[in-house]
Amino acid sequence: MLKKNVRSLAIDAIALLAMLGAAQQATAQATKTAYPKMAPIAQYLMDRNAEIALARTAVPASIAHDATVMVLGRHGYETAVQGKNGFLCYVGRGWTSAADPDFENPKVRVPMCLNAPAANSYFVMMKKVAELALAGQSLEQVNAAIAAAVAKHELPPMAPGSLGYMLGKEGYGGDVAPHWPSHIMFFRSDVDPASWGANLPGSPMIAIADPATHLTQFVVEAKKWADGTDATAPAHHVHK
Repeated sequence: MLKKNVRSLAIDAIALLAMLGAAQQATAQATKTAYPKMAPIAQYLMDRNAEIALARTAVPASIAHDATVMVLGRHGYETAVQGKNGFLCYVGRGWTSAADPDFENPKVRVPMCLNAPAANSYFVMMKKVAELALAGQSLEQVNAAIAAAVAKHELPPMAPGSLGYMLGKEGYGGDVAPHWPSHIMFFRSDVDPASWGANLPGSPMIAIADPATHLTQFVVEAKKWADGTDATAPAHHVHK
């Protein structure tokens, strides 16, 4: 989840929206953080094999087996496994996958897997966010740089059909939201949430729109984890 102007498990749509909304608060609202500066880069890195394995937990094995896997290096994401089904799995850090107060939290590890359209559009933005953060830029600087890149068309709009799976029961989302519930995300550019019936009473569709990046993220809760187990059961949190 992009941190721009952007858990109990048996949660309803309102509770999920509130949690996702907290992770998308405007920079002006994040005036105080528990992690005011970046930790040494080594603390954000993982053992390569462990990161590959964690990234693959975002989706069922039938998808993960042939997916490309990216791992985080000292300057950004690098290809660790070249896949053949068009999917791309990776582990998000606090810069892309946690609430604003956890932007610099070195413990955040959130597995996600994108289909080909999202890999060629949404991940391009996430990859840029990670590169800027690793270069030492603050939340405010990253927000401004990404908004400017979108305005200059240096980053692509969301490709039609872009979606991401976050069905992993492992990982750690940070101090604000330790674990995201099992869900599927759809990425669109400049789409009014109301046109999808999102955020309305009784609707299972949740959406967060960010005018600065022209990105609308739609979220639907999933009832199972990637391994097929009940997503209303307690999740296992990994802190590394």
